[in-house]
Amino acid sequence: MAIPVPKSLAVSSITASSARVSWQVPTEVWKTPHNFLISYHSKGTEPKSISTESCSTDITGLTPGTNYTVTVYTKLQHGRKSQPASIQMRTGIPVPESLAVSSITASSARISWQVPTEMQKTPHSFLVSYQSEGTEPKSISTDSCSTDITGLKPGTDYTVTVYTELQHGGKSQPASIQMLTEIPVPERLAMSSITASSARISWQVPTEIQKTPHRFLVSYQSEGTEPKTISTTSCSTDITGLTPGTDYTVTVYTELQHGGRSQHASTKMKTEVPLSDLLSVLGLRDLQGGKLTLSSVLEISSNTLSDTPPQGLHDLPWSFLNKLIVSNLDARKIKCSQDQPMYHYGFTDNNDDSGGVNPLDLITALFHCADPFLQQEMVSKMSMCQFAVPLLLPNCDTQQSTLMLWAMRDLVKHFKHQSSLGEEKLVEAFVEGRIVEMELPVVSFIRVGESSLPKSQTLNRLLSNTSQHCEAFIHYDMPCGDVPRRISEGLVEVSWYLPCGNKNIDVLTQPVAVANLRGDSRSFEAQVSFLCQTSAAVFIFSDDLEVDFSPFTTTERKAELFLVTNSQRKGYNMEKLRETCRKHNIEEEHVVIRKKQNESEFVKMLRNLVKGVVESNCVKTNMFNLADSARKIGILVDEDSSECRNARQNAEEISEMVKNVAVFKKEQLPLHGAIWKEISQLEKERCRMRKANREQELEHYRSSLNRQELELRKRQQQRYLSDAMVRFVAAISEQTTERLYFLKWLKMKLDTVTRQNLSTLRQQYKDCCSRNPQNKDQIKKLDEQISNSSLGPEHFFRELGQIYECACSLPEDDPARHQVQHLPSLCAQMLLDGFPVELMDGDASNIPMKWISDVLIQLHQLVDKKSRILVLTVLGVQSTGKSTLLNTMFGVQFAVSSGRCTRGAFMLLMKVSEELSSELKCDFIMVIDTEGLKSPELAALDTSYEHDNELATLLIGLSDITIINIAMENNQEMKDVLQIVVHAFLRMKEVGKKPRCLFVHQNVSDMSAHDKNMRDRNKLVEQLNEMTQAAAKIEKREVNTKFTDVMKYDPYKDSYYIPGLWHGTPPMAPVNTGYIDDVYELKKNLISLLKSDTKENNNAEEFVQWTESLWDEVKYENFIFNFRNSLVADAYSDLCKNYSSWEWAFQSEMNNWLIAKRTEISNFGMTEKKVKISQLKTVLSNLVQEAKAKSLKEESKIQDNIQQYFKQNNYKVALVEKYRQDFQTSASTLRQQTERSVNQQSFRTGC
Repeated sequence: MAIPVPKSLAVSSITASSARVSWQVPTEVWKTPHNFLISYHSKGTEPKSISTESCSTDITGLTPGTNYTVTVYTKLQHGRKSQPASIQMRTGIPVPESLAVSSITASSARISWQVPTEMQKTPHSFLVSYQSEGTEPKSISTDSCSTDITGLKPGTDYTVTVYTELQHGGKSQPASIQMLTEIPVPERLAMSSITASSARISWQVPTEIQKTPHRFLVSYQSEGTEPKTISTTSCSTDITGLTPGTDYTVTVYTELQHGGRSQHASTKMKTEVPLSDLLSVLGLRDLQGGKLTLSSVLEISSNTLSDTPPQGLHDLPWSFLNKLIVSNLDARKIKCSQDQPMYHYGFTDNNDDSGGVNPLDLITALFHCADPFLQQEMVSKMSMCQFAVPLLLPNCDTQQSTLMLWAMRDLVKHFKHQSSLGEEKLVEAFVEGRIVEMELPVVSFIRVGESSLPKSQTLNRLLSNTSQHCEAFIHYDMPCGDVPRRISEGLVEVSWYLPCGNKNIDVLTQPVAVANLRGDSRSFEAQVSFLCQTSAAVFIFSDDLEVDFSPFTTTERKAELFLVTNSQRKGYNMEKLRETCRKHNIEEEHVVIRKKQNESEFVKMLRNLVKGVVESNCVKTNMFNLADSARKIGILVDEDSSECRNARQNAEEISEMVKNVAVFKKEQLPLHGAIWKEISQLEKERCRMRKANREQELEHYRSSLNRQELELRKRQQQRYLSDAMVRFVAAISEQTTERLYFLKWLKMKLDTVTRQNLSTLRQQYKDCCSRNPQNKDQIKKLDEQISNSSLGPEHFFRELGQIYECACSLPEDDPARHQVQHLPSLCAQMLLDGFPVELMDGDASNIPMKWISDVLIQLHQLVDKKSRILVLTVLGVQSTGKSTLLNTMFGVQFAVSSGRCTRGAFMLLMKVSEELSSELKCDFIMVIDTEGLKSPELAALDTSYEHDNELATLLIGLSDITIINIAMENNQEMKDVLQIVVHAFLRMKEVGKKPRCLFVHQNVSDMSAHDKNMRDRNKLVEQLNEMTQAAAKIEKREVNTKFTDVMKYDPYKDSYYIPGLWHGTPPMAPVNTGYIDDVYELKKNLISLLKSDTKENNNAEEFVQWTESLWDEVKYENFIFNFRNSLVADAYSDLCKNYSSWEWAFQSEMNNWLIAKRTEISNFGMTEKKVKISQLKTVLSNLVQEAKAKSLKEESKIQDNIQQYFKQNNYKVALVEKYRQDFQTSASTLRQQTERSVNQQSFRTGC
């Protein structure tokens, strides 16, 4: 009987490596013991078997994607088996597992999956298919378990399918996943043109989106407000309607046409405070646009004398200016007294900075308000303090910068450096000149993005040596330096490092200009372009290495690029740094990395790089080239105003005429030269009659002098107006601004000419002295040329004064006289504008009184007769810092130089505020600066004592207070002059004033000097008292027994000791704070003294009258001015008394002899009536010979007396030794005159 075959054979749960086979058990064998045999195999393989008693079984270990034949037998217990029941099946191909998408961008993605374990031994690959809706699928085949899909569209949904493929071509079921490509985020967001109410935001369009229709959505909002949006298709847009001084967050999205939106890119910005708003806060709104003038800043008021710190923001500008104008290094410390204290105690959060103003904002605001002349003075004072000065001044309202060329025009710098002379030979060279004319390398420092390194502090350390710290640039740790900047972002400051030639002091051996851009340079394209085109090197401080450095790598760039970064910051990546440098062609040697070294080592590394730049053949430029570059970029230049250009042209027309200074003065300024000096000598001679012949009547002599002066005036009239003076008069007749520009331009142009001329002459003098010292004539000639080499506006005003005086000597109806009537008014206006006017011509030792009096009378009219004047004068030996003292005390601009070229006395008017004028009883303080006394140039002249004594007597007599300026602690240098002044006052009919003297000792650093020198001061007073008594005795004014009877002086209160001007070694030394503080105390005490004076002060007209009266007294003084001091005058007087007695004895003896001889002649005529005339002539001839012998005998007595007098052991004899020859000559002259008188009488008798 046949064994039943399994029924309903089926395969299920087929996988890649297994399957379940099931069947039905035949009913015939239910009760018969049996089992089932399952056999399976694929083509070409041996079958495998499984035995089971159940009606199903799992087959495992199959090969994926393979056809199998499965056979099932019924097998009885005794071993027999049925016919087979067979079925075909195919194993599955495993689907890729764990399908995932990563690294999705706008145009690519990475697909990854896991390989099924069943496939690890089976050769296979994977097919990746992807498509978006409505597009044909694209495929990629790969053996790995991941692949990158590229060329995708941004913001698009994709279906990605992965199949497993066998080697023979079988394919699994798909494994699918959906993905959405990203929408690229806008790159490199940058804010620019930020104003108070608007800003421009720009970005770069990602390359992946360029072919896909898109637009950008810009959203912006401030804290607590709803966001506002702008949609645009361009890569930049302007945001308007912003709130001033507000922080904003600006976000930019990429949007596709179908509406998809990218992630956001954000940046922050702060809108500017409108310039006018900040000016209002500072109380400067009404002064915007150059309405703040130098004269208003120099006005003497209670604020300039107050020690009270600023009480509010309105006080800050004036506090800054009052300190800056006197070169106070604390000027930038501008914190108000009501501001938050620097340190807070407890746990409260109190960091509000709303009450402060950043010093850079204050300086920027003041430069916007200052007129060009105040700007120039501010730059001068800032440079003197070694502060950085504005190079490019930003205007946050117009987004326009201005190059401050004019403001720096008057800066004169000097330094000593090494220069090459031939191969491998270095020599030290001294350089002096205007900084704008010097060819210097510029090294610029800027910030891109964020930087954890303090740029400005680093610069200060770079410019400092170990003993002299430099604070050129304002930094975060200064008072209010942490206050957010509002209007000074984009400011470019410049400071200069100038070597002194001492290798132990100099940190750089060559001069260099250092520029510093404030703020993130990405917002200031014009400034960056300017610096890259004009600098030798640009140092970029940045921690953000992903920013775009392309603006610094333009083809127009001339600068070497250096990147400065900090390795200690978070997120520092060396690979990213290398990539950035490669991308922007920054050399590895030009990368400065702040590592773990200390600050000193980092700065040293940076300094070495700067040193390498400036000592190489780097790009050098001057300010004129900078101005050309600025104009091309669109930066304004402050000199481009029409007034400035016209004034410059007028000044150049005159300066270009100067080829040789001496020749120019002789040809173009002839009236105040030799002719004026001759007139001055005639005026004094007419008063003193020193050269009058004893036998000539004085009136006849005076008439001859008048005739000579008239002839000289006629000679002046013949050379009336030169071409240069015609141009000068026309230029100063222009409106105020152009006139002031002209005078400044003329001064600067002439200074340049004379500096070059003087440099040449000094070199010739040096060469002559070293190579040919025996050539005394040539040395003397060069010395005279050096003395006469100065040329400035004061010489033109001297000439103007002589033109006016010459015209006034003409008849009243002469047209030439009417043509010059406006000149005094012009000069008076310049006095009011703060321009110094010469009072006394030092070369001629004379005052052009008509000119000066008419100028001051016009001044009286211009100020509506409110012209009460207090007079302050400074006197001292040459080169002891007199002008510097006045400049520091009042902020004025008297010429400062070591050594003297132009001599004389200059007066300058300083306005007194209305509230202070009632206390001082004056409307102006007239400050008079004088030439130095005891000048080496005059020491060899016979009139040197006379010149200095006249000058000192006049100016002390004019003054309410005279500052006696003394070098160090030496009182003796001015003692002689004071003695003469006191003696002169005693001789004058009526001085009318009792001036006060203040003694100022400069360059005394000992704080105890005032106490230690009390004995010396008392000794000086004792000596001055002795001299006063001697002078009073000579002048029969014994009522004056003390120095203080003639002049006010308290040795304790009126003596001041001031340290040196510089703190360190120039040219990099700032002003000594101790000097500034002590001069300020002197100023306060001086004003207090003036307040304490109860007398009413003269107005301008009364001052003129007093000046005329005093000058007449000085001119008529014929005795005392010739002597060094009162002791010499006393000794001379004593010698004169003795000589008078000897002269009287001579004359008495000769008179008695003549009387006796007249009697003999008379008797001879009566007794000898018949005597012949010839006999009488014989008698008279004998008489003449006898008279000659008698006079010789009497003269010898005088000569013997003179010899005996000078043999005395007496201090007076030594003082008058120089006059011995004069008295011996006088004795001989007396004899000769007596002989001539006898001869004449004999002749008349014989007739």
